[in-house]
Amino acid sequence: MKISLIQYTPEPEKVVAAAAKLCYSATGVDSIMEDLQPEKAEKFVGMLMGLGHESPIEHVSFTFAVEGVSRVLTHQLVRHRIASYSQQSQRYVKLDQFDYIIPPSIAEIPEAREKFIEAMAADQRLYNELVEILQKKHYQRLLQEGKNEKQAIKMAEKIAIEDARYVFPNACETKIVLTMNARTLMNFFDHRCCDRAQWEIRTLATEMLRLVRSVAPNLFKYAGPNCIKGTCPEGSMTCGKMVEVREKFKQL
Repeated sequence: MKISLIQYTPEPEKVVAAAAKLCYSATGVDSIMEDLQPEKAEKFVGMLMGLGHESPIEHVSFTFAVEGVSRVLTHQLVRHRIASYSQQSQRYVKLDQFDYIIPPSIAEIPEAREKFIEAMAADQRLYNELVEILQKKHYQRLLQEGKNEKQAIKMAEKIAIEDARYVFPNACETKIVLTMNARTLMNFFDHRCCDRAQWEIRTLATEMLRLVRSVAPNLFKYAGPNCIKGTCPEGSMTCGKMVEVREKFKQL
């Protein structure tokens, strides 16, 4: 898994502080960015977090580029709807050799790992065979419809991979660019940094939190699973490791 923070709102904490300043003072728009030294911005951000006033943090956003993750992960990721996503398309990108993600629980057992890899190889073989069969069919049809050879070859491959991709598994590796504002990120971290979250998206969320803390440490100082801000909301399904979890995210 590779995660990069490729862009974010410049001086995010200053922008949040400016928005809060407008809410809580008689400041006009012409002077909204004045007198916001780092220590004052930190104070404003701290006040917001303490009051639970989260609307001003929606004014800053963060864009990540992610690769080496499975379709299992991205199916979960896009459930966070107040965000923007651009994912590598299996419809337009022909996968002559698809990469895949092996869950650690499978990778650590030689017999299970072997069977998993066999299944992936079988999927690739079937994909290649389907592409070839479908491509021939569509190529002949397109020629009959009056397309020239170059056009028919290009169009036939595109149509073929569009349907052949159905054979690919959830383990198939994918790449995605995502943008979230800070408020959406807070909610994302609440749910996906939790020990009860699925291991792959939990790894993603934890690394994303580490990256945003590096550029907005005060804004995300208390971000993480719900239990670092209070009691665990999972009830009888709690992991029972709140002390360890709180220390982990304190040191992140």
